[in-house]
Amino acid sequence: MMKREEILQELYNILATHGFRVSHIYERSCFDLLARKKLLLLLLKVLVNIDSINSLQAHEIKKVAYTFLAAPLIIGVKSKTDYLEEDVVYERHGIPVIALKTLKNMIIEGHHPEVFADRGGYYVQIDGDTLREVREEYNMSLKDLADLAHVSRETIYKYENGLVRASPETATILEEILNIKIILSIDLFKTPEVDKDIIENRPGKKAEKLVELGFGVIQTQKAPFDVLAKDMKFEDTVITDLEKNRDTRTLKRMAIPLKDISLITGSDAVFILKNPKIKESLEGIPVIKDWEIDEIESSKEFLKIIAERKEYN
Repeated sequence: MMKREEILQELYNILATHGFRVSHIYERSCFDLLARKKLLLLLLKVLVNIDSINSLQAHEIKKVAYTFLAAPLIIGVKSKTDYLEEDVVYERHGIPVIALKTLKNMIIEGHHPEVFADRGGYYVQIDGDTLREVREEYNMSLKDLADLAHVSRETIYKYENGLVRASPETATILEEILNIKIILSIDLFKTPEVDKDIIENRPGKKAEKLVELGFGVIQTQKAPFDVLAKDMKFEDTVITDLEKNRDTRTLKRMAIPLKDISLITGSDAVFILKNPKIKESLEGIPVIKDWEIDEIESSKEFLKIIAERKEYN
């Protein structure tokens, strides 16, 4: 069995050699790396045992992915009981989980999985509209098709209306009867849906001013930054490290992932500090002082200051 470090390195190499711009690996973060190819942004976590993730960790992954408009994916080896199968999609706490080989097939061959693993077995999603159209073209009733596929009339009705998923065996039989493709590929490259709990209504004191300026604020516990601030009007995202009595050496070290993640995600990065010894930038990252925040009147003005100080550097 591959070790986690080996999986991470192979994952990095696959992405980097197939057109993705890949971030550093952040092993103590809620995510391990980010990868971008054109408009597609992936937020990836590697777990040997996929059951080791808890709901709080998953929630933080989804918060970060939603803010960056990234698709979250867990790359795993096994569950508590079984090894993950190739070209099968699992799920933990609302995040899709796949084996490394499945991701290889997607990236290298453009082959996307069709099978979900869920309680009770394996399932596929059927293109109900196509199923109905072709059935009607053949002048077949729901019962006619149901009899041929050895299922009930009600089951065919549910397939056509997207009410249930099918077993791979039944879906394959329907494809053979109608001579069409009706099994849908699974879209693993979509961002999480909006969750009312994602954008925080009660940020800490240091982030309150960002909310007043018009940002939706997400504070993180295990990420290479303290806060993600999303302009609710213009959709700009800012990666922020806040004043936490950190010394200059620590701040310089923190600037490395801020730069890296900013480049991959296309987001702005900024330090919000009160340290009088630090000027308007630190290691190329714009710095806004605590007292300046109190004088800023809008998110637009805040973003303008960041742009000016970034350009100055």
